[in-house]
Amino acid sequence: MDRRCSQLSMPILVTCGLPYANGPCHLGHLRTYVPADIFVRGLRKMGREVLFVCGSDAHGTPIVVNAEAQGMTPKALVTKYHQHFDEIFQGMEVDFDFFGDTDGPVSHNRTREVVEALMENGYVYPREIDLAYCPECKRFLPDRYVEGECPYCGKPARGDECDLGCGRHLEPGEIKNAICKVCAGKAEYRKQTHYFFRLSGFQDFLLEYLQTLEGTASARNYAMEWVRSELKDWCISRNMTWGVRFPGNDDLVVYVWVDAPIGYIAFTEEWCTRSGRDWEDYWKKPSQIIHFIGGDIVYHHCIFWPAMLKGAGYTLPSAVVASGMLKIDDKKFSKSRGNVIWVKDDYLDRGLHPDLLRYYLASYTAHNKEVNFAWNIFADKVNSELVGAFGNFLNRALTFSVKNFEGEVPEGKIDADVLAIIEKTLAEVTSSLEEYEFKKAADSVMALADYGNTYFQSHEPWKLIRSNKEEAGSVLKSCLQIAKAMIILMEPVMPAKMQEAWRQLGMPGEVKERAFSDAIAPLASGQSLGTPEILFDRLEEKFVKDLESIFRERIKEAESREREKTEKKEEVKKEEISFEDFQSMDIRIGEIKSAEAIKGSNKLLKLKVDIGGEVRQVVAGIAQSYSMDDLVGTQVVVLVNLQPAKLFGIESQAMLLAADVAGRAVLLRPREAVETGTKVR
Repeated sequence: MDRRCSQLSMPILVTCGLPYANGPCHLGHLRTYVPADIFVRGLRKMGREVLFVCGSDAHGTPIVVNAEAQGMTPKALVTKYHQHFDEIFQGMEVDFDFFGDTDGPVSHNRTREVVEALMENGYVYPREIDLAYCPECKRFLPDRYVEGECPYCGKPARGDECDLGCGRHLEPGEIKNAICKVCAGKAEYRKQTHYFFRLSGFQDFLLEYLQTLEGTASARNYAMEWVRSELKDWCISRNMTWGVRFPGNDDLVVYVWVDAPIGYIAFTEEWCTRSGRDWEDYWKKPSQIIHFIGGDIVYHHCIFWPAMLKGAGYTLPSAVVASGMLKIDDKKFSKSRGNVIWVKDDYLDRGLHPDLLRYYLASYTAHNKEVNFAWNIFADKVNSELVGAFGNFLNRALTFSVKNFEGEVPEGKIDADVLAIIEKTLAEVTSSLEEYEFKKAADSVMALADYGNTYFQSHEPWKLIRSNKEEAGSVLKSCLQIAKAMIILMEPVMPAKMQEAWRQLGMPGEVKERAFSDAIAPLASGQSLGTPEILFDRLEEKFVKDLESIFRERIKEAESREREKTEKKEEVKKEEISFEDFQSMDIRIGEIKSAEAIKGSNKLLKLKVDIGGEVRQVVAGIAQSYSMDDLVGTQVVVLVNLQPAKLFGIESQAMLLAADVAGRAVLLRPREAVETGTKVR
């Protein structure tokens, strides 16, 4: 209770993970930004003062690579997509107090200040490492300029991540058999001095801090597993010219995952400068800092970021709210495969109202769960819930009142049961928002709409108006009170549509300025009502089919491009090996005896595989291709004499052989059952 009271007096800062200024906004982005906006609007309706900031992530190798491919400067590319995201957020009614970008002077200055503080406090040190160097391009190859093999699982990987295998973050110099992505030439390894953040020294601090971190349990638990199993020092410098110059070394820039979150501080500074406030109230003194992020960047926000803040003497985040991932049409979201919905081209430019999508994202499932988007499901939710329940009740209550009571709120007493239901709904909405349960909040308001429809139908005001107009007036006044509460409580989710409904109810001002508690303030008899209008239009079948056909065509085009890429890869002849080299490989038929998930990874499974008189432990990146239950008892092809490697802290003592089908692992199996341990030759 004391902690709760102290929190109420603290300033609140809410941030969103920075959109990367390297491509257009897609539906996956909104999975984070819309709930954050709903949360901020809800806090303000509870009487809390909240600062809401975000901005474009402007640095990193992918931006440089993309800019070079498009024949433009990184700055021009960042400006293009910064403006794009700013317009999209405004179009989707995501109302940031400040939306900056990390290439601004305040961000550069604040990044250097934080890094210098870490160096002074002994948390940053130089180390000589072997880095991939392209002799043809005459430069060291950072991150996305290099690809090769993952040192942990042996799968093809890019310079900063094993994206097709175990999913591990890769430090500079770790990738094996490096190839330059610019000239496709073989890279060599040369020594160079880089700077490392002593993350390993923060293990005890992080274990204690994560126990108190609020937000979504999934983020906290994921981070705890990482801290317990493996905590390596991070290289925080890169060989680039685009970015924040590393203090004391103009040949290097600060790693993007250092300067990006520092943008939160810089954006706060910029807003405070304009507003006459002190940014240190948020970042140097007790405050509530709440980060809304995508589930794929938990490591950075729950481990690296708080350690960096602690080392430099800044206020720590109090909560990290991680969203679940997004599926499109029940398939994994993928831009390269065309399984994507673009917010501008596919949604806003088609004339669809932003509030429909906001409602879908808020109400489909719990915030930390996976969301599936499909046009037919979207249309069904709009038509059945918003049109059939919410909009239907509002229109019935308003139309009947305007028609029979001269366009005014009728005289009469509001039903005590109605007021009790409204108070219950108010309590559910506020507690749900405080717990980041946006679906529960939306569902509570929709339950109130269902109650309103039942109340209207069961009291039959169309009969009462002829037999007892006074009683009919009380029924309709109770219905209008329900409508008022629905509008106020749903405003954080659908701000523009609720303002329309507020006007129809004849209420003055803006509904966003009304506190949640106003939901139970009785309507005044005799107050003028507005003109009833249809609030939500049905999405017709033909329109939905047109949207689906556009989506299907995009997938076909992507599949065609993937086939072309595969064909080109197949044309590249692999280096020949001798028969003796092949004979040196011990390949056998094995049988999977058990399979279990690995905490912290959505790609890897830990398997026990019988290879003939011996059971080996194998870590395999097949979790997204096969269920654990189906794998047990399956015969597989196993490379037995592969050097053991550790993945997520677990030793893998062999490798399963699989075909790579558009990034999906398809296990090789014998056509007929053979004795376990049989040699493959």
